[in-house]
Amino acid sequence: MEFRLKEILRLRYSPFAIIFSNEKPARALQFKEGKWGCVIAMSTAAAKGRTAVLSRETCGCWGGRVGLCFGDAYVDFPGGIDYFLSTGRGEGFREGEAYIKTPELAHQKVAAMPIVDIPYTYIIFKPLDQVDPEKEEVQLVCFYANPDQISALTVLANYSRPGLDNVIVRFGAGCHSICMLPYQEAQRAEPRAVLGMFDISARPRVPADILSFTVPFKMFQEMESDIPGSFLEKEAWKIVRERIEKVK
Repeated sequence: MEFRLKEILRLRYSPFAIIFSNEKPARALQFKEGKWGCVIAMSTAAAKGRTAVLSRETCGCWGGRVGLCFGDAYVDFPGGIDYFLSTGRGEGFREGEAYIKTPELAHQKVAAMPIVDIPYTYIIFKPLDQVDPEKEEVQLVCFYANPDQISALTVLANYSRPGLDNVIVRFGAGCHSICMLPYQEAQRAEPRAVLGMFDISARPRVPADILSFTVPFKMFQEMESDIPGSFLEKEAWKIVRERIEKVK
């Protein structure tokens, strides 16, 4: 698939497509069934040029299954997800992550998640320039970007749209921010981009200066078509782009 934003933004990492499929791609990276792993390790591999595939059996953890839109795996979490996200349950259970102050507040936040079980077997992370649009249907596009590039993506996401909230931040795990939450946006008449990768547990699996910026494919196409005549052709962006080039 051809697109311009990687070059214009001087992206260090490839934007990657998130594809829902019932066919497993050949020679793709995949966790072993039943083994622990972090979805973000796979998304980072895709940003570096590899294709990765995940399923309900190879999603790595309970949160990964939820984040990949494979249903509510939290009902099976030992000791309760509410306690794991907050204070912990005590001896014999996993230590609490202390990301949320109380189990009660954690329960409220989990209940607010747009958990969905998609009717597909696989989630594929694939570098966008390796996607065949005639054979593969892209659901979402995820960028790994630094602050200067996030700034440009945010401005471009608002360029031809009314309102001030065309890019949103939602609380959740790293995998929630690149798949489940953007998928929720894709169901809206006017979808929004999701800025993410604020999950402290996921941060070690991405470069220190990188956040994720994920958009429904329809929005990605709009952003690509909005490049001509936009700020990306003006002097202010050229100055910022030169700085990006110097620190690569």
